[in-house]
Amino acid sequence: MPDDSMTQPFWWNAAPLQDGADAEARPEPECDVAIVGAGYTGLAAAIVLARAGRSVTVFDRQRPGEGASSRNGGIMSGSLRIGLGQAIATMGQDDGVALHAEGKRAREDLWRFIREEEIDCDAQESGRFTGAMTPGAYESQAREADLLNRHLDLGAEMVPRERQREEVGTDLYHGGMVRPDIGHLHPGKLHAGLLARARSSGATVLGEMPVRSIRREGTGFEVKTTRGTLRAGQVLMATNGYTDGVSPWLRRRLVAVKSRIIATEPLSQNLMRHLIPRGRAVGETRKLYRYYRPSPDGTRILIGGRERVLTRDPAANAEHLRRGLVGIFPELADVKVEQSWHGNVAFSRDYIPRLFEHDGILHACGYCGS
Repeated sequence: MPDDSMTQPFWWNAAPLQDGADAEARPEPECDVAIVGAGYTGLAAAIVLARAGRSVTVFDRQRPGEGASSRNGGIMSGSLRIGLGQAIATMGQDDGVALHAEGKRAREDLWRFIREEEIDCDAQESGRFTGAMTPGAYESQAREADLLNRHLDLGAEMVPRERQREEVGTDLYHGGMVRPDIGHLHPGKLHAGLLARARSSGATVLGEMPVRSIRREGTGFEVKTTRGTLRAGQVLMATNGYTDGVSPWLRRRLVAVKSRIIATEPLSQNLMRHLIPRGRAVGETRKLYRYYRPSPDGTRILIGGRERVLTRDPAANAEHLRRGLVGIFPELADVKVEQSWHGNVAFSRDYIPRLFEHDGILHACGYCGS
């Protein structure tokens, strides 16, 4: 059996998860808002609500942040699964542009929040290079870059194949697109900062306290947990890819997909500068694409992709990713994997995130990996 430290997220090394609620903890009998899920979504909502004077209780069946918030790759995209061109083609220009403009505002707001709250989470405005797997994909990227710059003024730039090694040390791609508005950070440290600020703002956050049922009761809701029941004026479901039986209605409308990430052993500074010269986040145009980036200290490569469905063996899936990394960078043929972990990504059926109300309960979900 592998050592636990080999199978836990790399991010937990520098930002260990906090334990859940004390064994004697019980929820207060009432609150203005109950939030189910103590990840990025739940804690961000809790901060806003608590600072507005609402009484807020956040529940999580695991330790706070143990789901996708501390398992993702830490690439600050705010991007949508569907490109701007596709959005315009299916929704019309006004709605398509408005949808992507919301993603742009989300990125800007996250940078603002990190700066104003002074959250130390290794945030870097590195930009992202997306490699084109075919010449046709490069041409499609060029059209998308033109739309992004024309409608959103993003400063996207096309990098032809002959200049590709300025961005990434491989000949695998046929050039690609650079977006300077995308960066990367340490997702575990970001969550720790959110958790500390939620609690300092007055929100109660109770981990390892699953919600068993939510029932409409008059103008509010009865929220039953494993350690007691409380009455809440409003409820927000913020469980995304970790939605369980407490909301069968929501679970039927999300597709949870497992994604795996591996972290290499430390590499030399010269080698890292050769492989990812500008320290950018990197993606690909292939359908089952891989994404990779330097670790915050610039000593390792972290690469992620969808978990294979043909095997449930974590070691086999980690080796599959390692081989994919070698396919990009053949000089890493002998590189060792030091950590490997997986997490759930929740997809909506149309690949568009959702914020909505159903039967009086608010939902935020379907981020599709962004």
